[in-house]
Amino acid sequence: MQWTLVIPLKPLPQAKSRLADTAGDGVRPGLALAFAQDTVAAALACPAVADVAVVTDDELAARELAALGARIVPDVPRSGLNAALAYGTAVVREIRPGTPVAALNADLPALRPAELSRVLAAASEFPRAFLADAAALGTTLLAAAGDHALRPAFGLDSRVRHRASGARELGLTGVDSVRQDVDTGADLRAALALGVGRRTAAVSAGLLIPGN
Repeated sequence: MQWTLVIPLKPLPQAKSRLADTAGDGVRPGLALAFAQDTVAAALACPAVADVAVVTDDELAARELAALGARIVPDVPRSGLNAALAYGTAVVREIRPGTPVAALNADLPALRPAELSRVLAAASEFPRAFLADAAALGTTLLAAAGDHALRPAFGLDSRVRHRASGARELGLTGVDSVRQDVDTGADLRAALALGVGRRTAAVSAGLLIPGN
């Protein structure tokens, strides 16, 4: 089974505000872009992935991610993360009817294609499935078979909401790179310990990261 991934990305100047203790206003947009570039590059290198659609209105991000091979979908709803994911899913399923779709966070700079393949293979056994983040509170991936709606409920405590919606939680081990999203300096430190992509490594070099 091959999947289409839908990755939402807010305008870069608005991204990653919780990294303020680690990266200044002039650095955070570039860091957010690097996270997205490394995430998209790893996703496109995954053999289980046929296509990556990034939902964004940021012109720089759109240009850079399209250069990597991502399909760019304008954020027409402009009503937040879940609306962007629902719209992006509708767009890709209009192009490829019946395609299985997985929503993936844009801030997984340590993402490994082999680990993503394991998660998607496990998700394919259920109509809807999700993977909790490293903090066990949020969600980094939500998958839906081709004949099922995605029904995204990302945001605060999304693990509980996705479980309550009937999505199967994937209790996989050894897929830390798919769980480790980056919202805080401590998250970035954890991602760096796993080994991030080259763009995140370059932008984060020299930052004073909490815990170092």
